[in-house]
Amino acid sequence: MTTSEIAQRLVDLNKKGEEGYKQIYAELYSPDIVSVENWGDREEHVGMDALMAKGQKWEESVEEMFEMRVGEPLVADKSFAVTFYMDVKLKGMDRMQMTELAVYRVNDEGKIYHEEFTA
Repeated sequence: MTTSEIAQRLVDLNKKGEEGYKQIYAELYSPDIVSVENWGDREEHVGMDALMAKGQKWEESVEEMFEMRVGEPLVADKSFAVTFYMDVKLKGMDRMQMTELAVYRVNDEGKIYHEEFTA
């Protein structure tokens, strides 16, 4: 797949919600994925097991998802960016609206090997 096709597939699967996330991991990600979160302290998660654990932790922290939107990708040769908007209530916190930018890098095998999220 081209970078553009990977980007659109990621957007389409994210729009499916939880059922799409597992497909994203299986289809689009390299087993050696590096995932970086920049909410507060910078956190780096390396490898598929760490990525899946991070995803599970997020799902467990969500009390209620009121709305989630995914923007259309902005694509370069070997990378792309997508915005995510969430209206969410996390356990122990007030309801909040947040927008984040995710930047993805694609390797020569057509797999996402690096993702980084920032506000």
